[in-house]
Amino acid sequence: MAHVVVLGGGLGGVSAAYEVRQALRKEHKVTVVSKNSFFQFTPSNPWVAVKWRTKKAITVELEPVLKRHGIDFICNPAAKLLPEENRIVLEDGADVSYDYLIIATGPELAFDEIEGLGPHGGYTQSVCDVDHAVSASETWDKFCADPGPIVCGAVQGASCYGPAYEFALIMDTDLRKRKIRDKVPMTFVTAEPYVGHLGLGGVGDTKGLLESGLRERHIRWICNAKVAKVEDGTMHVVEHNDDGSVKKEHELPFKYSMMLPAFRGIGAVRDIEGLVNPRGFIVVDKHQRNPKYPNVFGVGVCIAIAPLEATAVPVGVPKTGYMIESMVTATALNIGEIIAGQQPTHEASWNAICLADFGDTGIAFVALPQNPPRNVNWSSSGRWVHLAKIAFEKYFLRKVRKGSTEPYYEKVVLQLLDIGKLKEKVLG
Repeated sequence: MAHVVVLGGGLGGVSAAYEVRQALRKEHKVTVVSKNSFFQFTPSNPWVAVKWRTKKAITVELEPVLKRHGIDFICNPAAKLLPEENRIVLEDGADVSYDYLIIATGPELAFDEIEGLGPHGGYTQSVCDVDHAVSASETWDKFCADPGPIVCGAVQGASCYGPAYEFALIMDTDLRKRKIRDKVPMTFVTAEPYVGHLGLGGVGDTKGLLESGLRERHIRWICNAKVAKVEDGTMHVVEHNDDGSVKKEHELPFKYSMMLPAFRGIGAVRDIEGLVNPRGFIVVDKHQRNPKYPNVFGVGVCIAIAPLEATAVPVGVPKTGYMIESMVTATALNIGEIIAGQQPTHEASWNAICLADFGDTGIAFVALPQNPPRNVNWSSSGRWVHLAKIAFEKYFLRKVRKGSTEPYYEKVVLQLLDIGKLKEKVLG
């Protein structure tokens, strides 16, 4: 009997648990280890931050749903991974041994790398975590009672830009509904070399669509920006030229700010030679497997992907939802092959489908694969994106509750669109 442990209970972790359970015979054991007792649908956090959703509406308690599908659950943060010993030491001193490990922890949020950043002792809000979003919503109510300038965006080294654009435009929509938008100057600050770069060199016309969206809503922007420090009510930003030289220094006043931080690997895996890169992200090969520890796999935001191009200010590469699901499918099938005594053969397609909601409209893009050069490079906008994201939220939460990895109708639709989770095997 093999024991497969999934470290992390987010999108990648829960999907991996379900798919591994489906791929293996019943005598094999699957366990999820997570710091949280619940799954959170992270794409809905910007809605939580303006009280369009509650925490309860976008979370699912994990133990009962996993138990129904024959998956064990441990709610206990990992303190240290010991890959030479095939075990994880937990915060309470207990440990979990494994035959195969899938690391799907997501990132640690590096607020401490910039003075004054973040909700914990800092002056900016976050939508990276549902509890952060709840805290941001409480601050939002106070702000709307006494409005003023807003600064929103993503700092240097960030690798997730979509939620920053979403939240800036969702705030604009909510302020217009409250009829106080005229009292709120807004500035978007980003490490990207241009609006709509997204850490991906853009997808389709995301540059034009997002610039137009910001311009139409009177949101000014600063690109190639480094946040030097944040004080109470003032953000110090250094704007750079494309060659890296300083263009201008800004002191931006704000009464409300949400800035996405840089990411790094969690403390339990950082500094393990051969497992992680200098930022603590898991190094994987084309089969999602670590080269030094071949019984350890990585999926999702926690894996290492090199920046796509040199930029004046450090910009990370995002890992979008469908891309993560493709990693999960490849990993589950590869572990099944290895347990059966075969070599792993499956490679994730890293195809990306993204819906960015702006509160009453939005932008969608399809990148096949996510990182250029691409076979498909498409983007579009409209109210349909807002409605599609609402539908997708309900659909994905239902998948988590039901334990369904890919319902038949989802598979059919994606086949019709020629969007797959796995690279096609080349015969010859």
